[in-house]
Amino acid sequence: MKDHSHAAPFGPADRRLRPVTGRHNARLKELRMAFRCSELTAAGDCAIEGVKLVEEALRHAQRVDAVFFAESARPLAVKLLPQIGDRTETLVLPNALFKSIVPSDTPQGVAALVKLRAFTVTQIFERLADGPLVVAAGLQDPGNLGTILRSAEAFGAAGVLLTEGNVSPYNPKVLRGSAGSAFRLPLAQTTSKELIPYLRARHVRLVATSSHKGTPLTDAHWTLPVAIFIGNEGAGLPREILHQMDEIVVIPQARSVESLNAGVAASIVLYEAARKNL
Repeated sequence: MKDHSHAAPFGPADRRLRPVTGRHNARLKELRMAFRCSELTAAGDCAIEGVKLVEEALRHAQRVDAVFFAESARPLAVKLLPQIGDRTETLVLPNALFKSIVPSDTPQGVAALVKLRAFTVTQIFERLADGPLVVAAGLQDPGNLGTILRSAEAFGAAGVLLTEGNVSPYNPKVLRGSAGSAFRLPLAQTTSKELIPYLRARHVRLVATSSHKGTPLTDAHWTLPVAIFIGNEGAGLPREILHQMDEIVVIPQARSVESLNAGVAASIVLYEAARKNL
C-alpha cells in the first residue's frame, strides 16, 4: 500500500470524510482495541477490515458505526460512500497509521466498526424446522470457525451456537473466513450445561461428529429438528458431551488420513444433512 499522505485534498463529493492524523482519536482507540482483543467494544461493535467484508457489512450488518479509509484508498472511498449511511462516521487516516491498526499484513485500505445482529438461543431454536442447528464446542482455529459459519449458511442451517472453549466469533480471521455469513447467520453464545437439557426438553436429536468410530455419514438420520455438535480440532468433543449424544457419525475416509480439518468435516456433514432434508 503506497503512501500518498501528501496527495491533493478530497474533492467536493468526499467532504463526508473526516481526516484523522492522531493515534489518540477515540474511534481509532476503539478500532485498535477491538482488533487486538477480538472482542466487542463497549458500544457493542466488532472490528472488520477488507473490501469484501466491509461491503457485506454495509449490506447486511445491523449497523455500521464507522468506516476508516487509508489515505491511499481514495478511489475506494469514492466508490463506497454512496453505500454508507449518513449516520455512519467516515474517517481517513495516513497510510502508516492505518497499517499500524489493522491486523492484515497487506491491508486493502478500509476497515469498519459494525454491530452484528443479536440473537438468543430461543430465537434460533424457533428456526429449527427449516434446518439443523450447529453447535461449536471448543474450536480454537479461527479459520475453522469462519469456514463453519460460511458452510452453515450455505447449507441452510438454522444458526450456530458457540459453547465454552471456542475462539471468539469476533476474531478478524473468523469474520474474514465467514465471507459475510457472520452478518446474516443467526449466532449466539451459551454453555453445554444449559444447552443440552434445553434441546432435550424440546425433542431435538443430538448428533456429534467423530474422526474414529460411529455411524457412517450416509447412514445417519438427519430428520429435523437436529443439532450437530462439532468438537475441538485435536481432542474432539469432551466425553461428558459425547455420552449425551443420540448418534455419533463418522465420515468414511482413507485409513492413511488421521482426521479431516474441522471446517472441512463440518461442511461435509452439513451438506449431507441438507441433502437428506431436501
